[in-house]
Amino acid sequence: MVTRERPTLEAVARRAGVSRATVSRVVNGSTTVAVEIRDAVKLAVEELGYVPNQAARSLVTQRTESIALILPETANRVFSDDLFFPAIIRGVSMELDAADKQLVLMMAGSTASHDRVERYAMAGHVDGVMFASMHGSDPLPGTLSRLGIPVVCSGRPMTRTDHPVPYVDVDHIGGVVQAVRHLLAAGRRRIATIAGPPDMIAGVDRLTGYRTTLTEAGLSEHVAVGDFTRDSGMRAMHRLLAEDPDLDAVFAASDMMAHGALQALKDAGRRVPDDVAVIGFDDFEISRYSDPPLTTVRQPIVDMGRTMAKQMLGLVHGQPDVATSVVLPTQLVVRESA
Repeated sequence: MVTRERPTLEAVARRAGVSRATVSRVVNGSTTVAVEIRDAVKLAVEELGYVPNQAARSLVTQRTESIALILPETANRVFSDDLFFPAIIRGVSMELDAADKQLVLMMAGSTASHDRVERYAMAGHVDGVMFASMHGSDPLPGTLSRLGIPVVCSGRPMTRTDHPVPYVDVDHIGGVVQAVRHLLAAGRRRIATIAGPPDMIAGVDRLTGYRTTLTEAGLSEHVAVGDFTRDSGMRAMHRLLAEDPDLDAVFAASDMMAHGALQALKDAGRRVPDDVAVIGFDDFEISRYSDPPLTTVRQPIVDMGRTMAKQMLGLVHGQPDVATSVVLPTQLVVRESA
């Protein structure tokens, strides 16, 4: 079997009638080469089937053309039925694909995997790092940023740091206020919440929105905590009913927990919305087809991913003004459950 040799930069230079350095500049995207010479080089590249050596190219450009998206979750969590993760990944991928960048997806749901991600990023294998689904006051984003690695986060940081990084978030509090006021306007007065994890800004802010609105209305709180999964929503709803069987509404801080609540209410013989109204947060596609269809607060998850990627590309290309922190709006979507 005859092995065809891979075309070299020198072969392209001979075919185009220019120097090796000129070919290198064209291949690496330089705009300082005359148009007719650039066209000649591109034609030679096409005729010979030349493919740039990415390792050598990285030495010249000091870029890998790869961006990491870090999810501080286990694989079981990321590849579950929670549609947040595919939506955020889809948004990021859309922007990186358009910019001809490679997405590197990494999970860091344990101490060992967290340390491995840190070593990988610090070794220069990627041009920047995005974080989504952050828990607690993880020091890694600030650490990487201090080392000069571009960093963008999904969600406002839990605590203030000496080296803040740009982030993309949504108006959690405003969305929940809309939801609870909708329940109040419908005459509901024993309104519970299934809150999200207290180590995530989404969980904290959505609980704040619930508490603020109930305080304004002079009503008592009924709080159970879940972890944004369907099973945790089901368990929390059973607990709330055991504590107060006369509840007439529940706001769940995620659609998945709301779906669990719907199942728990069905198991308990409660009619939705006649006996208990239910509102979620996310507006996943499946919420249109729940029984009954779920009233929920829509957050633009795909747009969050796209905005994160745009911020990252701005940082990588030396445009820090593009990477200012952004808070996207939310919207109440009314369906039959409330």
